[in-house]
Amino acid sequence: HPSATGLLLKRCTLLLPTRDRLKYVHKVLSGVSCFKLNGCASPLHCLGLQCYGVFLQILTAGWDELECHRVFNFLWELSNLARKVQTVVSSKPGSARRLELRIRLFCRGVLLSPGSHRSDCAFWLTRILKPWPMVNQARLLYIIFGPVSSRDGHVVWQKMIEGPTDETSLKGLADAIKLLYGTEAREWTADDVISLVDELSVVPQEWLMENNARLLLLSGNSICFTFLASKAVNGRAVELARLMVFMALVCEKDLYCMDWAVKMMQKVCKVFSTPWERNNFLQCLENTFAHMLMDMLQAVLAGERDEEDSSFLNLFHLVNAQANFHKEILYMAMGS
Repeated sequence: HPSATGLLLKRCTLLLPTRDRLKYVHKVLSGVSCFKLNGCASPLHCLGLQCYGVFLQILTAGWDELECHRVFNFLWELSNLARKVQTVVSSKPGSARRLELRIRLFCRGVLLSPGSHRSDCAFWLTRILKPWPMVNQARLLYIIFGPVSSRDGHVVWQKMIEGPTDETSLKGLADAIKLLYGTEAREWTADDVISLVDELSVVPQEWLMENNARLLLLSGNSICFTFLASKAVNGRAVELARLMVFMALVCEKDLYCMDWAVKMMQKVCKVFSTPWERNNFLQCLENTFAHMLMDMLQAVLAGERDEEDSSFLNLFHLVNAQANFHKEILYMAMGS
């Protein structure tokens, strides 16, 4: 009964200062090893941390931000999280798999408790990430929200590098990005989030462009446009064109409306300050379609096939993506 227990201890300690309340609560809970970061022998199959999260949510409901800062600092020191996080973000990805798993479960179960308000989740996630440099923030975000093995729960570091992934593997990361980009996360600017997404796309090495495109689509229109617009403003037309083509490919594969990709391209075109820059981007876009089609066709003709015949399937999807992308452009042009 974590909710009822939280309410009971909230009332019992009402007259105590925040730090004394936390010490008292810790004294009561420390008798249960499952409430500790490294306490439970089988954390994947235990509800201890989730119960702790519900308990903490009830206990701190209505507390002001300063008191919640004290709660975070108390838990941070109590669990020695600073040293443990430092270990995983500075080590080779996957070299401390058990510790990565423990940190993931503690952060998701206790601090980012399911059912918490978005503003609360934004506050706790900011506290977790902000003390670290951007490169470590990206690594930590992947540890907490990235894809994991269904067998042992460990973080799968090669998922974004080895091949195209699915929405399920990216949903946690996309939801976290949307949370930080939203109005609830007051300490994050649009530039901060864009830099974080950029840094995330090379964790632990450079992702496949299709996975980048899929993450942006799942992150929503606002962050997607802001990210693409930053490429346009910085004169990275070739990179922008490749990303746009892969967005069309993801729309085709995942059955999104292709007119979304065309409208996004239209919005991005308005960012360019001169007609020459816009026309150069459009030329890069068409060149990218052509080069990718030739590369995929070459792979098919060379007989590079696996069990799923993925090279032919990729070519099939790209041809359809190009056809549907240009069909929407024609509809738009003829309609106006």
